[in-house]
Amino acid sequence: MPCSSFGWIRLTLAMTALLCACAFGATPPAPASAGAGPAQSAPTIEPIEPAAIVLRADIDERFAREITARAREPDPAAALVAPLDAIDAGVRKLADSYDNRQLRSLPVLRLESLARYWKFYDDRLAEWRRELQRAGVRYSDAAADIARRRAVWEATRAEAAAGGIAPALSQRVNAILGELAQAEQALSEPLARQLKLARRGSAVRDAVEAGAKPVNAALSNLDRGLFEVDAPSLAAAWRDRSTGEQALSALTLGYELETRFLAEYDATYAWRLRVLALVAVVLLALLVWASRRYRKLAATDPDAQASAPILQRPLASWLVIVLLSVLYLQPHAPMIKHEAVLLLVLIPVLRLLPPRLYAVLGRWPYFVAALYVFYQLGYLLVGVPLMERLHLLATGVLALAAALWLLTLLRRKRETGASTNRSPVLRVGGSLSTIALIAGMIANAVGNVSLAESLTGGVVDSAYFGLAIYASTAVLRAVLVLLLAHRAVKVHVVAGQGRTLLQSLFRLLNLAALVVWIIATLIAFRVYRPAAEVLGDVLTYPIDFGHLTITPGGVLLFAISVVVSFGLARTIQVLLRDEVLPRMALPRGVGNTIATLSYYAIIMAGLMFALVAAGFEVGQLAIVVGALGVGIGFGLQNVVNNFVSGLILMFERPIQPGDVIEVSGTAGTVREIGMRATRLRTFEGADIVVPNGTLLSEKLTNWTLSDMSRRFDVSVGVAYGTDVTKVLSLLRDAAKDMPKIAASPEPMVIFGGFGESSLDFTVRAWTDDFDNWVATRSALTVRIHEALRVAGIEIPFPQRDLHLRSISPEARAGLGGAEPPTSD
Repeated sequence: MPCSSFGWIRLTLAMTALLCACAFGATPPAPASAGAGPAQSAPTIEPIEPAAIVLRADIDERFAREITARAREPDPAAALVAPLDAIDAGVRKLADSYDNRQLRSLPVLRLESLARYWKFYDDRLAEWRRELQRAGVRYSDAAADIARRRAVWEATRAEAAAGGIAPALSQRVNAILGELAQAEQALSEPLARQLKLARRGSAVRDAVEAGAKPVNAALSNLDRGLFEVDAPSLAAAWRDRSTGEQALSALTLGYELETRFLAEYDATYAWRLRVLALVAVVLLALLVWASRRYRKLAATDPDAQASAPILQRPLASWLVIVLLSVLYLQPHAPMIKHEAVLLLVLIPVLRLLPPRLYAVLGRWPYFVAALYVFYQLGYLLVGVPLMERLHLLATGVLALAAALWLLTLLRRKRETGASTNRSPVLRVGGSLSTIALIAGMIANAVGNVSLAESLTGGVVDSAYFGLAIYASTAVLRAVLVLLLAHRAVKVHVVAGQGRTLLQSLFRLLNLAALVVWIIATLIAFRVYRPAAEVLGDVLTYPIDFGHLTITPGGVLLFAISVVVSFGLARTIQVLLRDEVLPRMALPRGVGNTIATLSYYAIIMAGLMFALVAAGFEVGQLAIVVGALGVGIGFGLQNVVNNFVSGLILMFERPIQPGDVIEVSGTAGTVREIGMRATRLRTFEGADIVVPNGTLLSEKLTNWTLSDMSRRFDVSVGVAYGTDVTKVLSLLRDAAKDMPKIAASPEPMVIFGGFGESSLDFTVRAWTDDFDNWVATRSALTVRIHEALRVAGIEIPFPQRDLHLRSISPEARAGLGGAEPPTSD
């Protein structure tokens, strides 16, 4: 291509690459010289040395031809045209299906489902944009690389024009610039197509935002208008008795949109349905097996006896898990799908409620389930305002009767002493429900239908949600009991800590169920959305400390991250130390080192994440860590010394948990090696914390470093005149073949010498049972004594001859001598 057209190509390609990068959400890379560091505001481009032009020209020529060939390949973005057309057509059809005035007549559930419909298109469009960005990276990166190389060659050509390069090399430079220009022109076509596609995607996104905006505004108006009269009084409505054609058409429109949304949602996420179906089939087989397993396990395990009625109904348990999982796995699915799930799960929920709940509530759960079905039928009466309000009033009366029934049951249980630990919670809930239902009926009578629907529907929905969540929690508890039964698992940690682990999982499950029920209740009372907005504003409120900005949400996330990191680190450490690493052929002590270092590594990573979540930037963390290092170096030298000593102990492994050591006059068993100190358990039962620096600086005796062998001596003396050879043979036979005495090295008998009153011998033996070496020595001593007694060999006691050189007359008289002289 002629050099005169280089400017036009460069301008077109640069603008195209910039617009594509902005459309794709990426930052276009700045040109940089080859081998240069980070790009500055005005980077200096160095020309190529004349000696390197030939080699560099060959490399860049191959690169330019590769880029040209890549640009002529099929554009991966072409496959994204059809999905964008489908999204665009769906958005246009949804926008043309209603006008903003009809939104005022839609029930709140249909409005929420319509908001999910727009969110569904927004999610699909976001996924499409990510695919487009991935498809455009190959071209945008190539364009940036070409621009960088071209800048270097243009600087080289300028050097050649100044006469610094030979003419042959100058021609080679011009040829490479031509190759790069052709590659730029080849890239401009796919980049232009992708830019056009990105503009279409932006237009569709604007249409989605425009369609969702009035729906969200209508929902916000409904939330703000809860305390405003929005209909005539019930008496005036009785006299009017209009049919409400506008509301009926809005109801029809709502269900048409709902069914269309459901069809598109299932078609888009068909792979999720297939996965869910496969998992459901496997789950049904497991539950059938579990029901049989429970019959055997319930005979010995009290937890299994309490949960036996749950998994003995495998079909009902399967329906509860599968259907309620739709609510958790597909939270943005059409509302009609969620409503159908809640109705289908009704009978399984009643069958799976624990017997202890029926012992407290009697038939009350059946009445609540029937009341929920009765309330759902009210959506068929939206087109007749009077009938709708009468149905709402009837629902309130029945719900009030249910609340009073519950309070009466609880009062009788308390009088008979049969109250449970959940009775106070149920009494508070029943009392609050009574107040809400009375307020709802009053609001219905005066004409505040929105408030009446919120209060009455919220009480009915929350009561039924509570039963459904309670039943699903009971199923999960039964599954956990089965999985963690001592004979049902082969994991040593689970089998050894099964009871404690089970109780912890139960508490976590109950907490999760409570959180889910609270969220469902807030949604039912239509306060979740404004509460979430207020909470979001509070959690994101910035608090400035100089150059540092933190938020309450960041502080909360910091605390949660710390707790989770410590719990995760402890769990991984236990699994590695007790379950995974013991099964590997590792040198002695390596497993404990890996488990301990993993524990601290996870904690450090969790703390770093927590600090970043709290609002600290990486640069600020570097400053804090540097300042902390200086402070540690001056004021915490002993702490650092012990910390480094702990690392040395971890890697050198002179001691390990379970070793018996002596240090600084203290002996005991190593229980735990920490990063600052090591904990010893003395033989008297005391726990002693020894700094790690002491273990390295002081003389350390490790009795079990290489093995569990221990040598001990038993000294014995026999009377003078005894046959020494016989004694040696007798003692040797007594030590041989004795249990817990090692055969190698063999026991040794040593004639130690001539004592004051005996011939002294020492029996020296080894045992491989270090923990019981004292008992072994005692048993050997008893055996030696018995052998000497049977052989008739005397073990003398010390004897002394006392020679008195002087003695008082009184003492002589006491010893049988002459009478002491008497004085006149």
